[in-house]
Parts: sequence; C-alpha cells; structure tokens
Amino acid sequence: MSGVLVTGGSGFIGCHCILKLLAAGYEVRTTVRHLNREADVRGMLKTGGVEPGDQLSVFAADLEQDAGWPEAVTGCEYVLHVASPLPASLPKHEDELIVPARDGTLRVLRAARDAGVKRVVLTSSFAAIGYGHESQEKPFTETDWTNLDDHVVPYIKSKALAERAAWDFIAKAGGSLELSVVNPVGVFGPVLGPDYSTSILLVQRLLDGAMPGCPKLCFGLVDVRDVVDLHVRAMTNPAAKGERFLALAGDFMWMADIAKVLKNRLGQAAKRVPTRELPNWAVHLAAFRDPAIRLILPELGKYKNATNEKAKRMLGWEPRSNEETVIATAESLMRLGLLKDS
Repeated sequence: MSGVLVTGGSGFIGCHCILKLLAAGYEVRTTVRHLNREADVRGMLKTGGVEPGDQLSVFAADLEQDAGWPEAVTGCEYVLHVASPLPASLPKHEDELIVPARDGTLRVLRAARDAGVKRVVLTSSFAAIGYGHESQEKPFTETDWTNLDDHVVPYIKSKALAERAAWDFIAKAGGSLELSVVNPVGVFGPVLGPDYSTSILLVQRLLDGAMPGCPKLCFGLVDVRDVVDLHVRAMTNPAAKGERFLALAGDFMWMADIAKVLKNRLGQAAKRVPTRELPNWAVHLAAFRDPAIRLILPELGKYKNATNEKAKRMLGWEPRSNEETVIATAESLMRLGLLKDS
C-alpha cells in the first residue's frame, strides 16, 4: 500500500482521516506542530479503536515554517491537507488567520510537488463557497465562490483565499501534481477527545444549557466520518482530479431544529437543551460579552442551502442523515464525559 500524509493529525478531521486510512491498510504519516502532541494523536486513535504502532509516523511541521515538510512528505503518493487554523474567537487582525492558511497551503503543495506526490486533497470549506451573498433560495453548488468584496469574517476569508491560492498554484507551478478539494459545511459526528471542531461546541453548548435559546442560524451539517470518506474517494478516484466537492448530509437546518432533534431523541439527557428561538437583538447583546458569538452575527436570519449532488454522482458518496449526525455528536460527548454533570 502507498504512503499517505495527513497534515494536522491532532485535529478533529485529521485524526478521523488517520483512522480511516489505517483501516484501509495505508502507511500513514501525519504532522503536528510540536512532537509532544504525538501522544494525544495516538490517544485519540485508541479511543477510535486503533493502536497503529509503526503503521503511523509522526513529524513536526508548522504551517508557518518551511522546516519539516520535505521530510514529512517524502515517499508519499498522496497528501490530505487538513490542517488549518480555526479560532474560537475573532483574531486581532485578519492576517493572523489568512497568512497561515494561505501560505501553509502553498508550503504543503510545494513540498508535495517537489517530492513527486501524485495528488493532494485539500480540506477547504463551505466558507469558500457560500458567504458574502444576499439570502438566496437556490442551493449553492461547487461553481459558487464566496464574495470577498462583502464584509466577511477573517476565518471565511482565510478559507476562500487559501483555496484560490491552491488552484492558482496548480495551474501555474504544480507540475504533474493533481489537486482535489473537499468543501465541508459544519463538521459534526463522534469526537475522539477534547480537541474537536468549533462546530461541535454548538451541540455541547445546547446540551450543557449554556445558551438561553437558539440563535436564528441556518447551516449545513456533515458527519466527520463522511467527510473523511469523501477525502479518500477524492484521493483515489481519477474523476476527482481538478474538482471540488461540497460535503453535506442534507438540507441546511435552523439551530432550533437541531435542538428539537436532541430533545426528541435523547429524552432526559437533553433536558437542558433550549428550543425557543432567540430574537436577533438578544444575540447581538450577548456578543458584547462573548467574542465567539460575534463570529455568527453576519449570518443571523440568513437562509442558506447547498447540494451534495456532485459528490454522490461522481464519487458514489452516501452520507449519513442530518439527524444521525447530530445524535452521533451528542452521544460521543456524553460517552467521553465532555458535558456538565447533570
């Protein structure tokens, strides 16, 4: 089996990628910013039911430094570039996010090209597709791009600019290197430890009763296991070369509907979950106290949707339902004791 490098192995998607690749028999390498995270990675894999031993090699490499990338990628046929900075609150300056996201992507692509890698699959985001537009009924597709002339938050800008830079690099300097891109919506599903994606905080906060109600937010969901499955399909399927794929389970949901799924399916375990919808002014007020809430203000009340038709048609991808995804997230948070004691 050929070697695969997964960047950002200590992250939520990265760690699930490693699990999937190990199960498929690949020799896997991964990068972490500091080697002291290796134990965390192996601990999360163990939670996922795997102890890889020598089948996994861990390298230190930082998106903001050249060092480490050539060693990490040597001998690999494929690279899954998953690592990206995602803050829990707004950075002081947008470049704190944009520079590592864009320059880090280019570093990985250059190292992959120079090492003779066949294909890189880049984890981009719906953030590169569906923001900076007026509310629209028509679902977003892979032909859409986020409008950066509109006021978009730095994280969204960083994902759009990093993906644009990746396509430009391949067109101008990629040599024989191939690129495929996966654009997930909010990534949920089973957590493997306390280090998980910002989107999962939403479910955690709902279950903990940390929110007095549900902001009027509409967003897409996808299970991390399905995101990973799509990465592996995009990695090996010849048809995926030069293509981008939206990763979402089904229609977008309002947050109040997610709360209802938790209430309906989890009974007593969801007793703290609020189901009333908060008026927008109340969310604006809360944002003064909680910087994390500021990230969602531009999206309040905006209806959005997108389609997963392309990934299903071209790659035979079949994701779990929204409801299954929400419940898998909640059950894993309970199982690992990551919720407030009832």
